[in-house]
Order: sequence, then structure tokens, then C-alpha cells
Amino acid sequence: MKKDQTIGEALRENGISRRSFLKFCAATASLMALPPSMIPVIAATLEKTHRPSVVWLSFQECTGCAESLTRSDSSTLEDLIFNVISLDYQHTLQACAGHFAEHIREEVIEKEDGKFILIVDGSIPVKDGGVYSTIAGMTNEQILKETAKHAAAIVSVGTCAAYGGIPKADPNPTGAVPVSDLVKDKPIINVPGCPPIPNIITGVLVQYLTFGLPELDHLGRPMAFYGQSIHDRCYRRPFYNKGLFADSFDDEGAKKGWCLYKLGCKGPTTYNACATEKWNFGTSFPIQSGHPCLGCSEPDFWDAGSFYSAQSTPTGKIAETAVYATGAGLLAGAVIGSVHHARKKSAEKHHQQVSIDDLKKES
Repeated sequence: MKKDQTIGEALRENGISRRSFLKFCAATASLMALPPSMIPVIAATLEKTHRPSVVWLSFQECTGCAESLTRSDSSTLEDLIFNVISLDYQHTLQACAGHFAEHIREEVIEKEDGKFILIVDGSIPVKDGGVYSTIAGMTNEQILKETAKHAAAIVSVGTCAAYGGIPKADPNPTGAVPVSDLVKDKPIINVPGCPPIPNIITGVLVQYLTFGLPELDHLGRPMAFYGQSIHDRCYRRPFYNKGLFADSFDDEGAKKGWCLYKLGCKGPTTYNACATEKWNFGTSFPIQSGHPCLGCSEPDFWDAGSFYSAQSTPTGKIAETAVYATGAGLLAGAVIGSVHHARKKSAEKHHQQVSIDDLKKES
């Protein structure tokens, strides 16, 4: 397969039909909460876009992010690697090893200078000269800086790469830091999660190829996927609003699907698409399976702890607050409705008066 192919050419060469391609574009649009009118825009852009070379560096991590990627269904790993991008370097997925693998990375740096996408998962140890993690005789910091210097953009996949993650947790024996602490002169897209949702990993890549650098929040996360809290889109939210909470994992409230806030759910302070995208091909997510959110897509989530303890907001006042909020909403609705009704009546009266005046003129 030619590396300078467009995505459209690669798809046709692999026997992918136009119908299948448009289905993929539709899934991508849905993933980014875009209207159906954007499907042909995505299709036209991807067809003309050249398959970019991708270098994936793995540092202090558990391979969970790469494992997550292999379970993506929109697009699938095979579609992503063979049709959308050219994944030239990735420790877990590449066939070669040793000197030849490093030669490929160096070749990409030279031939695709300023054009390839750099994906990083895992934190980078900097204590004691970075000796705690080395690859091919180089520290993680050396490899990152050498590769990032020539990349077009960087995608920090997983909370370890985005914010330091568990390796950075107290007492942080290796001096682990996120990518953004070491690279300051390249655009960085953070895709946190421990691990991130697979469709979000592929979705961010397609979003970048289609529209360029996406809109990011204050923590460098794409707004399309991290723009709302898990709590805002959680199907248990109505129980939260009513003050109905499970007090233990096996009480009646838990069996009825009540809110897991008292059991430590961090959904209200965690921004991710878990409640809508879910895991395992959209089957479920932790809260749906009865476990509270740990807040893994937020910085320092491990040190924040209290995984099974309620957050500081007193849950006893939630129902009362919800009642007031609902009442305020109803009042606002009533006021808006009254204003709308008054305006409608005024318009009708004005129209009637104009009609009478016209009749008088005609007579």
C-alpha cells in the first residue's frame, strides 16, 4: 500500500464500498454530535486527505490504552491502520523489533518531518536522569523530545500521558510527568481516561484529519468528547435530582438503579463521554454495571481518592436543591410563557386594528 495515497484511494484499493465508507462517516459525525448535514463534508474531506504517518510512543503505562484501541468499532482497528492512517511505529502492534523498529521511527522523522502525528501513552520519568524507563538505550524523555520536535501535532492518549496518571501519584518515585510538561512548542490534544474509550481515540484522529485541531477545554481535551460531565448524561441523574441514593452496593436502592453518589461516584466532577459512548461496543459503562465513577479522566484522580466515599457536597440537601431548581425552572417557564402569550395577544390586536383601518380606507 502506498504511503502517499489519499484515504479514499486506500479505501477503494481495499474493496471498501462507498456505502460502507458513508456509514463510517455517519458514525463519526454521530460520535462528534454533528448534524447529518456534516456527513458529506466529512466524506469529501477524508477522501482527499492523504493517509498520515503515525508514530505511537509508549512510556510508563500498562498497555491499557493500546488494548482499548484494539476494541474500537468506529472505526475498527483494521480500518484505522489500513485505511485512515499509516501506523508506522507502535511497540505492541508492530511486527518488527529491535534496531529495525527504531530505524522505522527515525525514517518517519526524516521523511515525514512536520507532517506525522505523534501519539503518546504513558507518563515520562524525569527523576535521576530518567533512568527508570529506557528504550533502545534512550530515556523516555530523550525519545519524546527527539520525536516531538518533528511532529505536526501530539495526541496524549490516556491519563498517564495527559496528566501523569497513576505513575505520578504520591510519592511519585520516578518523577513522572505528563507530555505537556516537556513539550511546549507543539499542539497537544489530551485524550484522558484510564484507559480512554476506544471510539474516542479513533474519533479524535478522524476529527483532526477532517477539521484540523479541535476545540479544546482548559485541560486540553476535545470539547466534542469531554464537553459535558458524566453526571449530565447519566441515566441515573433523575434519581439524583429526587434525592434517591443507594447506601450500599446491595441495598434496595442499588437494586432499583438509584444514584451511586453516596457510594463515591465522581460523575458530577468528571468530564467524559462514558454515559453515551460506553464500552465494549456500546454495551455498558461502570455506572451502568453498578460501580461508581472513579473520575479517571481528571488530573490527579488517584491522589484525590475517596473512591467509595461521597464528595463534600452534603447529599441530604440535593433533593431540596433539586426541588428549588425545578421550581425556579417552572417559574421561569411560566414567565416566558406569559410574555409569549402577551406578545401574541398584542400582535393579534395590532393585526385586527390594521384590518379595521384598511376597511375604513376602502369604504
